[in-house]
Amino acid sequence: MKLYSTNNHNLSVDFPTAVFNSMPADKGLYMPMHIPQLDQEFIDTIDQFSLPEIAFKVASTLLQDAIPAKDLKNIIDDAINFDAPVVKLADNEYVLELFHGPSLAFKDFGARFMSRIMAYFLKDNEKTLDVLVATSGDTGGAVALGFLGVPNTRVTILYPKGKVSDIQELQLCTNGQNIHAVEVDGTFDDCQALVKQAFADDELNSKFRLTSANSINISRLIPQTFYYFNAYAQLKKQGKKEVVFVVPSGNFGNIAAGLLAYKMGLPVKQFIAATNVNDTVPRFLETGIYETRPSVQTYANAMDVGAPSNWVRIMDMFQNDKSALQQVLKSYRYTDEETLKGMKTIYNDFDYIACPHTAIAWKALQEYRKETGDKDFAGVFLSTAHACKFPDVFPEEMKAKIEIPEQVKSLAAKQKHATAMDTAFESFKNYLITSY
Repeated sequence: MKLYSTNNHNLSVDFPTAVFNSMPADKGLYMPMHIPQLDQEFIDTIDQFSLPEIAFKVASTLLQDAIPAKDLKNIIDDAINFDAPVVKLADNEYVLELFHGPSLAFKDFGARFMSRIMAYFLKDNEKTLDVLVATSGDTGGAVALGFLGVPNTRVTILYPKGKVSDIQELQLCTNGQNIHAVEVDGTFDDCQALVKQAFADDELNSKFRLTSANSINISRLIPQTFYYFNAYAQLKKQGKKEVVFVVPSGNFGNIAAGLLAYKMGLPVKQFIAATNVNDTVPRFLETGIYETRPSVQTYANAMDVGAPSNWVRIMDMFQNDKSALQQVLKSYRYTDEETLKGMKTIYNDFDYIACPHTAIAWKALQEYRKETGDKDFAGVFLSTAHACKFPDVFPEEMKAKIEIPEQVKSLAAKQKHATAMDTAFESFKNYLITSY
């Protein structure tokens, strides 16, 4: 498998190089030189396969000879060891539950796969791998648990002060061992900017072997394709033929993975990116002007991203042709008030408790149905996090019915450890140099 930079299609690197470097020196993002097509027989019979079997087929097709088949299968069986069920709420209306992994968020797919890929390629005598990651909520917890105790790795997680839920913060700050948390007095965009500046700093790169666990890393993106294929397989088994996926979108890695799956041959009628008021992409699709803005804090905090990194990957997949992309992708945005109404409606109509991100996706599905008048397709909205992560958002009646998983109950007894920091790059750089 060879990969290029979105800023330089003439660049050619192998998969381990892309995994460990995360970003090319030209500050683009890595993409496969060739997006292979899955064979039609597999697509036609996909409902006969389990999630790990689908994951192995997709990964081996995409990675080609980067990892021997036996080793890749072992990695997948170890990493993807939890379910991603499609749950029916009403006729032609389904929720894809992606919160059944250890950190209770969809990012477990990417973080667990990536940590095992990195461990596989790491050599015992090599310099310690320093993983830098910015999080707006769920990425940090998934990465922390994915890398916890992985030999020869050290993880530094940056999160915005006061802008993640209490449970999300505990997942970041109570691990110890090789996991370090930094509480930045700013926004997610500030955290992400610090990580990107670190990768571009010559002194830090001479001292450390830096890589990222954000969705800018191609090894995070690949496993996120798995659950799209698996959801299609579950619906195909029920006789559904036309599928629309609605994806809560912040940094746009999740929907970039869906579009990568589409490019590999996944039959999809439409993708819908559902955002909160951080609406860079909806505005672009409406006006043709791509204008980033400082992120605004909302109830759907994992989507509080003003400058989505993965958008360049999406545009690259469509050769920067906005009209071609619009044939496949639509986007809607919602306020906090609309999000709360969506959560209450889902609960009242289906006795189902959805987190704010999930409710935004559900609202986008309803808007798309109303706009098109089409009721025949199977609408799948992605549930990206367990509702227990957002207790302060729910009315008491709903909050009382949220089942708290055991791994969350155990967090309350742990002590929080985090380093407070401002948004200045010199502060972060000095922290890395003096701490490690």
